[in-house]
Amino acid sequence: MNDQFLIGDTAPDFSFETPWNKNNSFYNMVERGKVILIFLRYIGCPLCQIKIDELIRDLDQFETKGMKPMVVLQSTPEVIRGQTEQKEMPLTIVCDSEAEIFEQYGVKVGSIFRYFTPSVIRKGLASKKLGYKHGKYEGREKQLPAVFLVDTARIIRYAYYGKNVGDLPANSILLSLKLTKL
Repeated sequence: MNDQFLIGDTAPDFSFETPWNKNNSFYNMVERGKVILIFLRYIGCPLCQIKIDELIRDLDQFETKGMKPMVVLQSTPEVIRGQTEQKEMPLTIVCDSEAEIFEQYGVKVGSIFRYFTPSVIRKGLASKKLGYKHGKYEGREKQLPAVFLVDTARIIRYAYYGKNVGDLPANSILLSLKLTKL
């Protein structure tokens, strides 16, 4: 049985906590506009830090397209608050330290073979060269990433499940997505 979501499926609602706010609802976010829901491992992961910085860099372009990026991390609010202040983080960060939302969306944990791949090793070396440092280990170290575009009708318009821990579509791909009626 495939428990992963497909284009056209209804995205499930979930309650969440950010590092700075409790009692949030995913459906309340979706009512305000399309959401790009990005599942990453945790804030201490250099590959995740790079993706977050890329999302911040391109945030104006996402907003121009009517898309709001939300990042789901297996980090606690305390760890994130220890690394960044709210005014420095323009993205909505969803704290899912127990990986309940990951499981709800069918985002799997990979094997060691999906952790140590040539592309992950290259990205890891590049992150070190760019000055990113590994922070506190949290969550599932071999957690795979995923990305969903959810429209205001709560329909998944794009679904991508990563094949290794660093496998995510580039922002340019996400920005080029066209929403069509199903």
